[in-house]
Amino acid sequence: FFLQQRAPGKVLHDAVCSHLNLVEGDYFGLEFPDHKKMMVWLDLLKPVMKQIRRPKHVVVKFVVKFFPPDHAQLQEELTRYLFALQVKQDLAQGRLTCNDTSTALLISHIVQSEIGDFDETIDREHLAKNKYIPHQEALEDKIMEFHRNHMGQTPAESDFQLLEIARRLEMYGIRLHPAKDREGTKINLAVANTGVLVFQGHTKINAFNWAKVRKLSFKRKRFLIKLRPDVNSSFQDTLEFLMASRDFCKSFWKICVEHHAFFRLFEEPKPKPKPVLFSRGSSFRFSGRTQKQVLDYVKEGGHKKVQFERKHSKIHSIRSLTAQPSEQHTEVPKQVSDFSAHLPFNWELRSSGAHGDDNDAAAVQSCRQGKESKASAEDTGQHKSPSLKKSPKEGRKVDGAVVSTVEEEEEPAKDRMQQNRPQSQQPSTGSLTGSPHLSELSINSQGGPSVANMTLSPNLSPDAKQSSPLVSPLLNDPSCIRTDDEEEVKRKRFPTEKAYFIAKEVATTERTYLKDLEVITSWFQSAVSKEDCMPETLQNLIFSNFEPLHKFHSGFLKEIEQRLALWEGRSNAHIKGDYQRIGDVMLKNIQSMKQLTIHLRKHNEILMELENGIKNSRKLETFCRDFELQKVCYLPLNTFLLRPLHRLMHYKQIMERLCKHYPPSHTDFRDSRAALAEISEMVAQLHGSMIKMENFQKLHELKKDLIGMDNLVIPGREFIRLGSLSKLSGKGLQQRMFFLFNDILLYTSRGLTASNQFKVHGHLPLYGMTIEESEEEWGVPHCLTLRGQHQSIVVAASTRAEMDKWTEDIQMAIDLAEKSSGPAPEVLASSPPDNKSPDETTVDQESEDDLSASRTSLERQSPHRGNTTVHVCWHRNTSVSMIDFSIAVENQLSGNLLRKFKNSNGWQKLWVVFTNFCMFFYKSHQDNHPLASLPLLGYSLTIPSESENIHKDYVFKLHFKSHVYYFRAESEYTFERWMEVIRSATSSASRTRALSHKEPHAY
Repeated sequence: FFLQQRAPGKVLHDAVCSHLNLVEGDYFGLEFPDHKKMMVWLDLLKPVMKQIRRPKHVVVKFVVKFFPPDHAQLQEELTRYLFALQVKQDLAQGRLTCNDTSTALLISHIVQSEIGDFDETIDREHLAKNKYIPHQEALEDKIMEFHRNHMGQTPAESDFQLLEIARRLEMYGIRLHPAKDREGTKINLAVANTGVLVFQGHTKINAFNWAKVRKLSFKRKRFLIKLRPDVNSSFQDTLEFLMASRDFCKSFWKICVEHHAFFRLFEEPKPKPKPVLFSRGSSFRFSGRTQKQVLDYVKEGGHKKVQFERKHSKIHSIRSLTAQPSEQHTEVPKQVSDFSAHLPFNWELRSSGAHGDDNDAAAVQSCRQGKESKASAEDTGQHKSPSLKKSPKEGRKVDGAVVSTVEEEEEPAKDRMQQNRPQSQQPSTGSLTGSPHLSELSINSQGGPSVANMTLSPNLSPDAKQSSPLVSPLLNDPSCIRTDDEEEVKRKRFPTEKAYFIAKEVATTERTYLKDLEVITSWFQSAVSKEDCMPETLQNLIFSNFEPLHKFHSGFLKEIEQRLALWEGRSNAHIKGDYQRIGDVMLKNIQSMKQLTIHLRKHNEILMELENGIKNSRKLETFCRDFELQKVCYLPLNTFLLRPLHRLMHYKQIMERLCKHYPPSHTDFRDSRAALAEISEMVAQLHGSMIKMENFQKLHELKKDLIGMDNLVIPGREFIRLGSLSKLSGKGLQQRMFFLFNDILLYTSRGLTASNQFKVHGHLPLYGMTIEESEEEWGVPHCLTLRGQHQSIVVAASTRAEMDKWTEDIQMAIDLAEKSSGPAPEVLASSPPDNKSPDETTVDQESEDDLSASRTSLERQSPHRGNTTVHVCWHRNTSVSMIDFSIAVENQLSGNLLRKFKNSNGWQKLWVVFTNFCMFFYKSHQDNHPLASLPLLGYSLTIPSESENIHKDYVFKLHFKSHVYYFRAESEYTFERWMEVIRSATSSASRTRALSHKEPHAY
C-alpha cells in the first residue's frame, strides 16, 4: 500500500504509532539498511518507495530516536515501557556497557517488572531461562540481592526506576559514528539532546552544546562545526572531522539537524522556498512535532489514554505513574516486538536501539557534578505532565546547516527538582531543587523540577544531572523580551522618590502573600472537598481561620494599588499631593488587622492538628503528599500555614524603613510611626509562638526527606543545621548528608529510591561527645573527628568556612546536650549497618546495599518532592542553619526583574518571587504557579565588571560555576533590596550577626 500510493515516510510512521496506540510516537523512528548496508532513518517527507528499494528483503526496525534529558518528560506509561524495552535490548546486545553494579541494578528492575516481587527459587529459574546480558551468570547473586529490595514495586514503577538509572549512564541514548580528527586520530561522533559529542572509544572527551554551535555543515567526507566566538575558548572557530564517506557524513549531519530541531525549536521548521534557477545545498529538513509540541499536546489532553498489555510481564500493568484514564478504550496495543504479522510485505519491526556505556558511579549516584543546573524549575510540578525542561529556541537551516537564531546561556537550565521520580498525580517539573538553573522545580524539586528541576534534576546540582532549576520555553517567549528603549520610557513615567518604591514593595509582596493564602483557601480547600480524607473538625479549624485573612488582605491589596495609581498619576491626576504617601493606608489596615489576632493565634493549633491528622491517617497523608506535588504548591504545604505570621514581620520591616526615610516634619511621618508601633506590638505578642512553630514545621519537613526514622519529632528537640559533609570510611571519603539537632547528629546518604529521600546510616548522641580538628592525623583538608561515647566518625567539609560553621554549631549543640537531663532517646527504626560497637574501628565500613539506598521499611515509600533545601545542599555541597532559615523568613521579596543569560543579548521581563533561598519565576504576578525556579544556595552575588559589557544601571549578577545570570532592577531602591535579600541566601549568617539581627532564638 505504501509503495503503490507513493506515500511519504510519515504515513508509515504514523500507521505504526496508530497500531500501538502510541501518543508520543515522535520520540521514535523507523530504521533500515540502505543499499550500501548502512543503517539510516526513514525520511518522513520522502516517498517510502524511493527509500526502500527492495521491501521484501528489508527489515525495518521501530526504535527510540530521540532520548529526552529526563524520562519524566515521557508522560505516558506506554512510552516509558517502550523506552524500557529499548534499554533491555541495548543491554542484551552489549551496547549499554556499565560496571557490574549498574548492570545488576538495571536487570533487577527488569526482573521486577517481568515476574514481580522477589522469590529466590523463581528468580533463579527466570534468570536461567532469560539472558539479559552476555555472561550473566557472574552477576546473578547481585541481581537477586538488588531485586530483593524492590518489594511491592509495580511494572510501571520498575520502568521508571530503570530509566532513572539508565539516563545517568554516559552513553544512554548515544549512537557512535566513527570519524577522525584533523590529526588523523580515530574518534567517534554522536549527537544528543544537548548537542554534538566527541568520544574516544566509549569515553566522552568533548561536547559542543547547541548554544555554542553556530552552524553544522558537511562537504563531501568532512563534517564541519562552526562555533560561536568565545574569548575563553581554545577551540578554533570551525572544527573539522573526517568520516568514512559522503553518505556517512550526510547521514550524521541529518541526525544532528533533527536532534537540534526536535529539542530546541518551538514548532516544525518551515520548508525553504524552491530556488528559481538551481539549488545549492541539501533540502533536507526536520519533519514532525518538536518535543515542546508533543508535551503541549499530551498536557492538553488531546488524546485518549489506553491501557496496554505487557507481553513480557507476568503481573498486570498498573498506570501508577500517570493519572488514571478518564475512559477505558477497547483496543489494547501489543508490544513492539509483535507487530510483524500486522504489516504489509511481511516487514519486521522490532524494538531496537543503540547505546552504551557509563561512568562507574552512574548507577549509585543520583547526580553528577556540573549538571545540576539542568534541573529544578524542573522543580515546578504539573497537573498531568511535566513541562519542557530545556528552552527550545527558534532556529533555521541554511545551506545544509542548523543555525540557532537566539543566543542563550551556556547550559540551558532545567529546574526539575521534582521530576526524577514517579508521582501519583503527575510527574513534577521542577527542581527547582537541584540545579543552578531554573527542577531539579527540581521545582517540588526543591521542583523541579527537580528540574528542571529540575526538576532543576533542576533537575539540581553541580554533581547532578537532575535537579536544577528549569528554564521553561515560556520564559523565553519572544513576547517577553523588551527593548532597552521601551524600558527607559517606562522608567521615566513613574515617581522616583524612595517612599514610592517602599509603597510599591508593600503592593508587590502583598500580591504574593495573597496568592500564598489562596493555596490554602482555594486550591487546598477545593481538593479537600473532593476527597473524603480530612475530618470535618480539622477542615473547620483550617479554613475558618484562613478565609477571614484572605478576605481582609484582598481588600488591603486593592487599597494599596489604588493609592499607588493616584501616586503615579494614573487616575485623578488633578489631586496629587495628598496621595503621595502610604502611612495612612498602613495605619488604617494594621489597626483593622489587630481584630484578626484571634485567627493568627490559632495557627499553632492548625499546624499541630494537621500534622497529627497526617500521622494518624494514611489517606490524609497520601492526599497531602499528592497536593504538595502540584505546581501551585511550590513550597512544602505546612510552610503556607506560617505565612500569616511571617507577613506581620514583613510589615514591621517595611514600616521601619519608611520611618527611617521620612524626616519628622513629613506629613506621612506621624501615621507611619503609629503604624509601626501597632505592628510591633502584634509581632511581639506572636513572636514566641512563631519561633516554636518554625522549629516544629522544620522538623516535620525534614522527616519527609528521611528514611529510617521512627521519632524525629519529639518534644524538646530543636533543629540546628543540615548540610553536606564527606565522611571517611574504609572506602575513602564518601558524601553524606548530616542533620544536627540539639541532642543528636544524624548522617544519611542519597540513593536511587523512588521516594527521592535520604536514608539514615547512623547517629551520634551529642551527650558526652567531643570534637577536634584532625587534618594532620588523616591528611584530609578541613577535617574533624567527632568522638561519641560509643562511636567516632571522621568528616571533612568542602571549605574552611563550612568547617568553622559546623564546628561552632556542633560545639554549641554539645553544650546544650550536657545541660539537658541525659542522653537522647533512640531515633532509628532499626540499627543501621554502619553503627559500630565500642571496640570496632573508628572509621566504619559501608556496604553496597547502603550505597544503593534501598528501603529498609517493609512499606513502599511514596514519591516525594525532590527540590527541598536538603537536596539543594546535597548537590551544592553546602549547609544551612536554623538561623539562616529564620533570617530567610524575613528576607522575602516580590517584583518585576529583567533577566539576561550570559551569552544572550535581550533582556526578559519576569515576575520574580524570592523565598526559601530560591527565586521563583513567573510570566506575570497573576500566574498561579511558577514556571521555573533557581535555588541560590552556593551561588555568588556580585556586580558585573566592565569587561562584561552590560552597560546598564541597577544590574546584579548571580553565578555558580559556569552558570551566570544577570538581573536588572527598576530603581536604586529596588536594586538595593534585591541585593539585600539575595545576599541572605548566598552567604550564610554568622551566629553573632544573626543573633544581633533578631531577638534571641529559642535555642
